[in-house]
Amino acid sequence: MVQFKVLISLLLALELFGIHNPVLAQKASNKKMIIVIDPGHGGKDSGAVGVNGILEKDIVLKIAKEIVDLNETTFKNRFEIYLTRYKDTLISLGDRTKLAKSLNADIFISLHCNYSDNPNARGLEVYVSKKQGKYSKESVLLAYDLQNGLKENIGFESRGVKFGDFQVIRETTDYSPAVLLELCFLSHRGEVQHLTEEENLFALGLSIFNWFTN
Repeated sequence: MVQFKVLISLLLALELFGIHNPVLAQKASNKKMIIVIDPGHGGKDSGAVGVNGILEKDIVLKIAKEIVDLNETTFKNRFEIYLTRYKDTLISLGDRTKLAKSLNADIFISLHCNYSDNPNARGLEVYVSKKQGKYSKESVLLAYDLQNGLKENIGFESRGVKFGDFQVIRETTDYSPAVLLELCFLSHRGEVQHLTEEENLFALGLSIFNWFTN
């Protein structure tokens, strides 16, 4: 955690004093990058239930809101960031992908938490669609970057970049780079405890947000 606090301090200092750094450089474009963050599940669909009772739908929504808050406060709306849901409601998978398409999103990221019958399973997984699409290559690059950032900044064990048939990334890969993040295992007591602390959720949000500024 100490390592990540140093990263936070560096990022905020660079932003405050306007020091040029590739980590904070805006992508060359005349328009803001449009990012759609998809907090998985919601409403009657709780997603995975942690061994301590926390719900996947609540954790991913909190992390998504941390990303929005960072953009609005610290980075002064550098990007256009939209969530597929802003509260505890169930949005169909089709409507989530339709939102990304209607907004002409530049990036689509779906946030989830993992669960396993093996209580020792732990770490981060990043999925891209196994269906080949226009942005398949960019999706793979995005997946590796996010995986490496979370591993280096927070110390998560990496379980690799994988290919899956999740609807939300399958239906967006022809329109934008799209990945699905499985953040931690709610079946692992150490990782689920990590997610109960607000500063750790902030750290997750900042680590994901940091990729956008590269």
